[in-house]
Amino acid sequence: MLAWLSDCFWHERLWFPEGLGWADLQDRDGRIYAKAHDLWVTIPLALCFLIVRHIFERVVATPLALLLGVRERVRHRATPNPALEAFFCTVTKHPAQAAVQILSKQAGVSVHQVRRWFRRRRNQDRPSKLKKFREASWRFTFYLLAFIAGLVALIDKPWFYDLNEMWKGFPTLTLLPSQYWYYMIELSFYISLLFSVASDVKRKDFKEQIVHHVATIMLIGFSWCLNFIRAGTLIMLLHDASDYLLESAKMFNYAGWRKTCNYIFILFAAVFFITRLIILPFRIMYCTWVYPVTIYPPFFGYYFFNGLMLILQCLHIFWAVLILRMAIKFLPGNEIVEDERSDKEETDESEEEEEEEEQGKLENGPVSNGHSALNNNHCKTE
Repeated sequence: MLAWLSDCFWHERLWFPEGLGWADLQDRDGRIYAKAHDLWVTIPLALCFLIVRHIFERVVATPLALLLGVRERVRHRATPNPALEAFFCTVTKHPAQAAVQILSKQAGVSVHQVRRWFRRRRNQDRPSKLKKFREASWRFTFYLLAFIAGLVALIDKPWFYDLNEMWKGFPTLTLLPSQYWYYMIELSFYISLLFSVASDVKRKDFKEQIVHHVATIMLIGFSWCLNFIRAGTLIMLLHDASDYLLESAKMFNYAGWRKTCNYIFILFAAVFFITRLIILPFRIMYCTWVYPVTIYPPFFGYYFFNGLMLILQCLHIFWAVLILRMAIKFLPGNEIVEDERSDKEETDESEEEEEEEEQGKLENGPVSNGHSALNNNHCKTE
């Protein structure tokens, strides 16, 4: 059964146009081609990334955070209460007014104490600002180095300027050492992100991030086996072009450098829209959809590759909407750029405001100190 499944999976009609097959990618005359078994090296490399990341966050990111003035707010821990804890874990972290009153009677405490308990309990589960900063600094370092390395590897290649060159000689495209290492490092990094997803900061687009990581890993691996390497390197370069800007904006956000964060965010938004919503769909995807069929009849690998590209493009549109929402918020008032995917830590002051709203002192509007009104049924976002 396993042999049959392997034969079906590696059937040449799935991976190559008619008339071409694995025999065409056998090394000969000093020409080296990409092999599927080359991808096994990404597993130990991904584990190495996890080790390097752990060292980096302790040795580099933490001192850098202190240097930039990242400070942690003192958090009050919720007093142990079995009844409230059970409701928090099994029902909801944001009880409505009716539920708060019922819990107040069950736990034998006041409504004010119930609200404060839930606020403090939610804060206990939220990642610290230092943790966020360390994660952002690690991703910033990788994306910046990867972008520079990719640019150096591609700047002298003809397909960097003429996209039709991506398919010249396909599928017998010779593998270059720079392409090999660019692919292995990028793929290993995304695998390491998938390994660490359980311990990383969870944002509101957590599911979309998982889909993105899986689709990216499949796209990189499949393009390697299919020898779509020239297209793959350009796609990875476009993604890295904006990612390091976003991570640097987050770092300055956590450090409280508001104007620097805003300026970098504006630059990130511009680069994101140009690379992800203009160049990628109208240049790269156009060439992966249109040009190959002028050379060979469409085949499964062609459809599968472009299907993964469409998934990524849908995610780009989703994130573009979030970016626009953040830009609209801070541009008129010149306020700090907040990540709408993250939960904001609640303070004692915010709890007091919430209680005032519940009592009817304020209705559907901003409170006197400038903070926005809260909704008990929803989590506050940055």
